This record gives sequence, structure tokens and C-alpha cells, in this order.
Amino acid sequence: MHAAHTAAADARPVRVLHFVTGGFSGGATQVAIALTQAGVESAQIEPLLVLRRKRRTDPARIAELEQAGVPVHVVPGWSHAATIAALVKECREFQPDVLVVHGFSEHLWGRYAGLLAQVPHLVHVEHNTRERYTRWRLTQTRWLAARTDRIVGCSEGVRLRLLEMGMPEERTIAIPNGIRLTPFDAADAHPVTGRIPGIVMVARFSRQKDHATLLRAVARLRDRGLHVPVLFAGGGKKMHRRPLEELAGLLGIQDQVQFLGVVRNVPELLMTHRIAALITHYEGMPLAMLEGMAAGCAVVGSAVPGVREVIEDGVEGRLVPEHDDIALADALETLLRDDDTATGLSVAARAAAIERHGRELMHARYEALFLELARTGA
Repeated sequence: MHAAHTAAADARPVRVLHFVTGGFSGGATQVAIALTQAGVESAQIEPLLVLRRKRRTDPARIAELEQAGVPVHVVPGWSHAATIAALVKECREFQPDVLVVHGFSEHLWGRYAGLLAQVPHLVHVEHNTRERYTRWRLTQTRWLAARTDRIVGCSEGVRLRLLEMGMPEERTIAIPNGIRLTPFDAADAHPVTGRIPGIVMVARFSRQKDHATLLRAVARLRDRGLHVPVLFAGGGKKMHRRPLEELAGLLGIQDQVQFLGVVRNVPELLMTHRIAALITHYEGMPLAMLEGMAAGCAVVGSAVPGVREVIEDGVEGRLVPEHDDIALADALETLLRDDDTATGLSVAARAAAIERHGRELMHARYEALFLELARTGA
């Protein structure tokens, strides 16, 4: 039966089902969408994107994907059992050669469904260096890892974290995230010294991100005579956003800070501002940082796993210690006052993004993995 399945896979495009949260705000969903789009454009892949419904799953975003030609289905998210049952049905109807499960905790429910549906190959993609693993969920993850063909970290830092968690070394690999570079084609026409001397931080409001340290650093800059405009672009929960709005008021910088919410013109915002910041507690491989680099911004990030793999301090950008608003203010002041330093870092950052982080390179690596698995049989 396995030989027949392999022969059939050789005679048609390899069917790849991507399963991920339908929250849309995280990098896991964006990567899954990008890989599905790449599959649509490939002669060798037949993709399907399946989203796990969340309270914030936007029907308009799903309609937009469908209009763009992305094959997308949505399964219930109100209980794990309902999710698994619906995904089993999706697998039996689509009959994927490879089931790719993205992110925590979807990779658990996705692989249970894949095993029940007898999908020939399972791939787990981990998108962060820190997740909410209880002892029980880590036990489940290790059990599932023994039944998974490849475990992929979206950066080398994530791969190393997976190994620390007990994932099998011989099947745990890194495939770095990539971004679309074409929206940033005009970046070279906007030298960093001619841009608005302000800061853009693209990040959802959550415990993972550290907007508060950036606000405190901006208040320090004000005390040093620099009144820097700050744009926060991203969704998230009000419970995380509201305290930041209050903090901006307490610091007396509310007139400098704009909370934009979800925006659709991120490339424009980045290419018209001098600095792109990602102040955070942990990451996998941050797409927002890669976009800031591609936009030719002077980039500043927290020196935490996931960010450290993207830029080298003093070469493509600046890294500052986590929680350290004084060090962050110092780095920002240098980039705002020293044109030569800002220009050198921005040029190197854009070159690194183009060379190492284009979406096509990520697509090619994942497609090679899917084709390799399909050829090996179950």
C-alpha cells in the first residue's frame, strides 16, 4: 500500500496540508499562508490551508485569502476534540501526503488528527523559543515527536531550544523564516537620513512583546531633548494595550505615541521612518524585524533568542539587553543623532535581508523537504 501511495504521489503534485491557528496576528499563521501561496504557484505542490477558528478569526481575512486564490478551510476551535475530529475529516477528504502543523498548541491537535487519519508524513514547525509547555504537554510533544518525520525550527535558536526539550536530533532541523522583498523595492530611494526621525514597532500587544521598555526609553530621550514620534502597529488584546496607553500618559509622552492597531501599509510606514524597533522578551525568527531590515531602516532589537540570530550587534543593527530602557535609549539616541552610523547599519541590514531572508529561499527549502518526504514512502 505504501509503494502504491508513493507511486501515486510521483504521478501528481505532492499534497501538503498546512494546519495553524486562525488568529492571524502571529508569525506562524503568516508563514503557513506564505507556504500555501507558494504551493499554489508551484507545479510540484498541491496545498491546502486549514485554520483553527479563534474568537478573533476575521471572516474578511478569510474571504481575502479565498479571493487571492488560496485554498483555505476553517475547523472549529471551541474544543480540542472538535478540532481533531474536523481535521481528521479534512485529511481524509484531501488525502495529503504531508501534514504540516504550525505552532503551539496546534501542533499537538494537528498531529493527533494526522495519526488518526493515517497521513503518511507529519512535519511539526515550531515558531518560538518559548511556549507554554506544561509537563503534560511536553510529554505529549515528545511522544508525537517519535511519530513525526521532521521537526522544524524557524531559526537556529528555535532548533537548539527543541533539542533542549528532548526532540530527536537526527530529525530536528532549522529552516529560517523569509519575507516578501518586493514591497520594499523602493527602500533605496529613501535614504535613512532623509526619513522621519521616528520609530516604528510592528508587534501585536501581548505578554511576549515589551512595548513598555520602549516607552520608557522614549521618555528618557525626551529628557535628553529628543522628542521622537513612535508608531505602534499591531493587533492584540485590549488587556495588554490599555496599560501601555496609560503608561504613555504617566510618562508624559502620549502626544508622541500613536497606537495604530492592525495596519495594511507596513512597508510604507517602515520606508518613511528612520528606525524599526522590536523590543521583546523572546522570538522565533521575527518577521517584523526582517521587514524593518528589508525596508532599509536602522533596526534595534532586544538581545534575546530569535532576535540574536537575525542581526549582529553593530553590524546590521543594534541589540540591547532585555528590560534595559537606559541601554535602549542610548542606542536610539546614537541612531537619531549619528547619520553615519544609522546609514551604515541600515545599508547592511537591507543587504542581509535580501541575501538571507527572501521568501523564495524559505519556499525552496520547505518544498525540497516535502518532495523528499513524499518520495520516501510512509
